[in-house]
Amino acid sequence: MEFSELIKTATVEDVLLSRPGLPAVRGTLCITSHHLLLSSCPRGDLELWLLIRNVDAVEKRVQNLGWYQPPRTGGSLRDTRVSGSSGTITLRCKDLKVLQLEIPGMEECLNVASSIEALSSVDSVMMMYPFFYRPPSLRLQQGWHLCPPERHFQQVASQALLRSSQPLTGPNRRRCREDEKLLGTILDEGERGFVIDTRSAQVARQARMSGGGTEPKSSYPQWRRLHRALERGRPLQESFAKLVEACGEPAPSMERWLGRLDGSRWLSHVKAALSTACLAAQCLDREGCSVLVHGAEGTDTTLLVTALAQLILDPACRTLEGFQGLLEREWIEAGHPFQLRCARSASSHARGKQEAPTFLLFLDCVWQLSRQFPFSLEFGEQLLLTLFDNTYASAYGTFLCNNERERSLCKVKESTHSLWAWLNQPEEKQKYLNPLYSLNPLVIWPSVEPQSIQLWQGFFLRWIRPSQHLDEAWVEIRRLVEGNSSSTKEGNSSSTKEENSSSTKEENSSSTKESTGKRLSQSLPEPPAGTENDAEAWTAGTR
Repeated sequence: MEFSELIKTATVEDVLLSRPGLPAVRGTLCITSHHLLLSSCPRGDLELWLLIRNVDAVEKRVQNLGWYQPPRTGGSLRDTRVSGSSGTITLRCKDLKVLQLEIPGMEECLNVASSIEALSSVDSVMMMYPFFYRPPSLRLQQGWHLCPPERHFQQVASQALLRSSQPLTGPNRRRCREDEKLLGTILDEGERGFVIDTRSAQVARQARMSGGGTEPKSSYPQWRRLHRALERGRPLQESFAKLVEACGEPAPSMERWLGRLDGSRWLSHVKAALSTACLAAQCLDREGCSVLVHGAEGTDTTLLVTALAQLILDPACRTLEGFQGLLEREWIEAGHPFQLRCARSASSHARGKQEAPTFLLFLDCVWQLSRQFPFSLEFGEQLLLTLFDNTYASAYGTFLCNNERERSLCKVKESTHSLWAWLNQPEEKQKYLNPLYSLNPLVIWPSVEPQSIQLWQGFFLRWIRPSQHLDEAWVEIRRLVEGNSSSTKEGNSSSTKEENSSSTKEENSSSTKESTGKRLSQSLPEPPAGTENDAEAWTAGTR
């Protein structure tokens, strides 16, 4: 297949681009193999550069404002004209951006819409943009290996945190001696462990009829099974779509907005995921027990829980480098099927059964942690937004395919660039760091009370409300932190070498961020309502 076969009209003049909250731009529209470009007139400044893979849905509307002129004698159908005809194309993107293109000429409008639909639906992995993108600042095979393979399972609090798919006991209650022996060797005599099943007890029983099931108590006497049902698949996808639709509704009343927010059930999914992760973390940290987490295939809600539990327990996972390693280990190497789950976003009417925003749910939960513990994560919201965008449409190969086997067959690591290599460049890295970060060695116990779970406005409303003031606030935060750091260094320069030791620098850095945080306290979130331990942990996390 050639891309040129899919492009019916490559260039259209006098196209008007409209975007919410921004002035309209008129210019020349160009369609290439992977991008939609609009260059404004008359200056020719590039106003739009959209990766076509980012398009989730194409809505078209054509108008005939004039009359029909039949072809001239001896002429062809190409000579047919519709005077005054025009069309409007609305592009709903996977990152929730909405673009409207007003195109003169009904035929051109239909051709542009058809071309975008065809190019955005190319299924072949090796025809996607990462296989063609070659940034001059990066080299192939750079940044692909973040953590050694032996860290495939994380050891937290001297206990094992394990993950797996469901056991295949089936209706005949078959046993697997190897599984029983494996889980038996993890626990010493007298110890106990917990199996956290992310399905309801009823769903787990129903799975037995198709070959799945649960661990029989008699075969795993030291393990106690706990069911914590987490939605996945179609219900989660519909919840996401309902919330996005509600956020895009023009000026709803307060009652209607709250009703639609509640009706989407998205915040309930966030609460359930955080609650289950806290349960796993509590079993490890408070009970001193090993934990096995599983669902059906072990590649969706299972990974959601184990990744969040590690963020709660392990300060190393809350650094920028550690978080990248966590994603590589718990999502990419563990086989979350990104290509299937992220084929479409919230606007497509052709969603498949395999699509589900499980990874978005994880990112939302991480944002909730960052809001409740604003000093404890080294990275900020911008990193989470960038990760979402790149899972659905990317110039990098990090989230391509569904598992390591497919990535190997497509030679992703040999033929595409790693997103981590791009993010870890010094000039890029600064964009994603949290200026208020201070290493917190403690466990961070989030509150999961309903009033503590908030809508992630920076994601769901980022193209709807203007972000100028928020951006200016973060610039001011960085300026204050960097200014205090500079003055601290000047003060240190007049001190003795002993006073300039590494421990002194750490204390000065901590005091700098603490003083900056106090000055900005009015704009930071209040401690979440919850248990006494939750409040103490939140306070410890802000020190």
